[in-house]
Amino acid sequence: MRLVCDPVYGEVDLTASAEELNRLADAVAEGKGLLISTPSPDTDALAGIEVKGTAGPGVLVHLDPERQFLVISGDSAGRAVLADNLRGMASAEDGGHLHIDYFPGHFYLAEGSLPLVVNSPHGGMPTR
Repeated sequence: MRLVCDPVYGEVDLTASAEELNRLADAVAEGKGLLISTPSPDTDALAGIEVKGTAGPGVLVHLDPERQFLVISGDSAGRAVLADNLRGMASAEDGGHLHIDYFPGHFYLAEGSLPLVVNSPHGGMPTR
């Protein structure tokens, strides 16, 4: 798993194998977990992802700058939707990516969530 945070836009780019995306989805659904990313010489690389279950409302995706971890926290209903989206990207066989971006009135993301791009394990743009 590789995590890179864009210093200008604050967007986090996640590249992972299908197995890693499914492990992340399981942690998100369960509301707890710590996943370590592959070490990278990239100065904007993050160390991993921590998942926490909280009362919500919604899911908050934010950065712990001291530890350089992406933190995903929130209520079980919002986490279930995010977990399903992650599993969908893990099983997508035609490539592509998923943008997880907050906007006012978003049905499961909380205000203040960082934008997250989840890349397909098959890379690139969809082939269909």
